[in-house]
Amino acid sequence: MTSSSGNAGNGDANSFQYFAAWLDTPLGSYVAAEESGWFERTAADLFGYKALQLELPVIDCLKSNRMPWRALAGRSAGCQIACTPEQLPFANQTLDLIALPHVLDFCADPHQVLREAERVLLPEGRLLITGFNPWSLWGLKRLHRRTELPWQGHFLALPRLKDWLALLGLETRRGEFVCYRPPIQRNGWLERTRFLEDAGDRWWPAAGGVYCLEVVKRVVGMRIIEPQWRRVPTASPTSAAVVEKMRLQASKDRCK
Repeated sequence: MTSSSGNAGNGDANSFQYFAAWLDTPLGSYVAAEESGWFERTAADLFGYKALQLELPVIDCLKSNRMPWRALAGRSAGCQIACTPEQLPFANQTLDLIALPHVLDFCADPHQVLREAERVLLPEGRLLITGFNPWSLWGLKRLHRRTELPWQGHFLALPRLKDWLALLGLETRRGEFVCYRPPIQRNGWLERTRFLEDAGDRWWPAAGGVYCLEVVKRVVGMRIIEPQWRRVPTASPTSAAVVEKMRLQASKDRCK
């Protein structure tokens, strides 16, 4: 990245533009490909009517989703709806799915973004989140390159993020780590370390450079209403019926 990228702070209108440009580098393309695969696998099985992606049009998070209304919002070039992630122009409980590709890394107020997402999500609505993992080789590199994108992002620790989600009634349904190769801007090195993808997922799964979370909005006191089944008593045979059955059986035995 050029030195100008270091001037784009978290929450600046240009932060997502600079990060989108970084995604066009060898290392950025690797990140974009890994995340696109996760979004494609996860969003395909989510159903509803309205889905929204915030920022980063270069990663099509809703490509495999089949909801009839899908939109892209944010401040990045190419967004259909202009807004900030901290202030969404939607009414309460109107969306079934929201995708946040690195939005928490580069927005001004990550907690406020989550509050807004919770506000506009319908009960049982889904939230798909990706972000850089500070407890990885990528997090270590951030210590030395903090003035450049993407290393100046928030890099939220997962325990902290899950605490925020829990406070808002957002429950982590499942998670995954991707990007186990070292953060080196050279295609050759990225190809030579391809084997780390399978090895990392098996031996140190929490050390991936990027975390991916599927989150569901739970509503306190809401439960699925099941039908009330009534047990119908079976008719018990009367004494007279039992005696008659025994008489008939005895008659058959005499005829043999």
